[in-house]
Amino acid sequence: MRLRHHRGAAAAAGAGLTALLLAVGLTGNAAAATLFGDTFDDGTADGWSKSGGDWSVVTDGSPAYGQGNTASELARAFAGQTGWTDYRVQARVRPLSFNGANRLVGLASRSTSSTKMYRLALTNANRAELQMVNGSQISVLGSAALTVTTSTWYTLRIEATGSTIRGFVNGAQIAAGTDTAYAAGRIALVTAYASAVFDDVAVDGVGGTPTTPPTSSSPTASPTSPPPTNPPPTTGLVGWATQNGGTTGGAGGGTVTVSDPAALADAAEGDAATTVRVNGTFTCSTEIRVGSNKTVIGVGASSGLTGCGLNLRDARNIVVRNLRIAKVRAGVGNGDAIHLDNSTNVWIDHNDLSSDTTSGTDYYDGLLDVTHGSNFVTVSWNRLHDHVKCSLVGHSDSNSGEDSGKLKVTYHHNVFSNCFQRNPRVRFGNPVHVFNNYYVNTANPSYSYGVASTCGAGVLVEGNSFENMTDPTHVGEGSSPAGNLVERNNLYVNSGAPQTAGSVAAVPYAYTLDAASTVKATVTAGAGTGKISG
Repeated sequence: MRLRHHRGAAAAAGAGLTALLLAVGLTGNAAAATLFGDTFDDGTADGWSKSGGDWSVVTDGSPAYGQGNTASELARAFAGQTGWTDYRVQARVRPLSFNGANRLVGLASRSTSSTKMYRLALTNANRAELQMVNGSQISVLGSAALTVTTSTWYTLRIEATGSTIRGFVNGAQIAAGTDTAYAAGRIALVTAYASAVFDDVAVDGVGGTPTTPPTSSSPTASPTSPPPTNPPPTTGLVGWATQNGGTTGGAGGGTVTVSDPAALADAAEGDAATTVRVNGTFTCSTEIRVGSNKTVIGVGASSGLTGCGLNLRDARNIVVRNLRIAKVRAGVGNGDAIHLDNSTNVWIDHNDLSSDTTSGTDYYDGLLDVTHGSNFVTVSWNRLHDHVKCSLVGHSDSNSGEDSGKLKVTYHHNVFSNCFQRNPRVRFGNPVHVFNNYYVNTANPSYSYGVASTCGAGVLVEGNSFENMTDPTHVGEGSSPAGNLVERNNLYVNSGAPQTAGSVAAVPYAYTLDAASTVKATVTAGAGTGKISG
């Protein structure tokens, strides 16, 4: 499954480039931009030029761009603009076969010709290398040992800022160096005596001349685009949890399957890397503490907890996926379905969190709260529903000493259904990135809001779909002072007008933004449990 790309024509001198050009335009900050993206979902490779090899759009579970000639010494596919300077390029690559020793597949940045570029290469010598390529001269800026296996997907990213070049594999930095050979140039997909498929290409950063983004839809607008015909993207880590070395959970450790709350508590404790498979629905009254380096994942569509939640306290490198957690009473441990307390690098993905809206405002606490200096968190493809106070970032107005500079959270492709408040409510975190979520209220309470920015926080709200939301975004909440909020390219259906204020820090990672008019169909089809294997 893949991040969806929606093309818009962009004039590029001599390139005929079809790309997504959206200016970020954050007041008071360097103007980041999403410069290009392609998932090849339309079955074409428009905008790409080829040099060597046999390139074509292939079906590899879904459309992707393949190079199939292992006899080709160098095969390259180029896209973008020669004037791009400081930018990040990311793509997924799956090596298929290597012809000989020390062969490679890779991604390139700042390519000034077919043989001059910065290249991040995966070699069948089981290394990842960040290279400066000048014809037959190759200088290695940095490298790391990495098992490279055919038929396995790898996410590669190159970040070029001034003379600093960094390379990342699967969200973890593997190399960095300083070089002044190339100040600007295009991107490229590369193989050398190897075959591979490439997908989900995304470029963002400062460079080129991005166009002005379209204005946000009016409060009375309604969706006009048809639902997507391709399956929704349901895997792949994006957002803040890719930073600070990335988030892998229990990968590389043992696996244990549990079928009662006591066994779950035992398996989840400690810091040894472990994947914990939750098989069945448990009724419990004591919260489950989760230690570091854990993946907690439900088996099937209905496994999870009723009556108690997960407490991620002082934990590092946690993944929670495919769980149903319901009706956690206030006063039962932390009182939240999932609670992050001083936790770092956490991915909350494809879960279903709920209570009910008939028991009063404070009968249940939060569904998903991120507090006490937690940082580098991604919340993706979840269903949060039928609850009053759904998701809080920063627990107290008086906690700036612990929270300032932290609480960096990404919310993307979640459903917030009948979540009357806190979707999220943010203190101090900057930037908190809220994109491509679907908000809908069918219960019609007298007051509801979507996203609130308070206590000097910075929240970027883009590409979301709001339906029947009284107050989709606002600044300040209750006694909390106002924060900063930038909104753009959102869709408002039978909803109030958004509130905005100030500026927001730049988002440092690559991502692909869906058009807001497609979000309802895409997210309702792909969010929640049962969409990934446990």
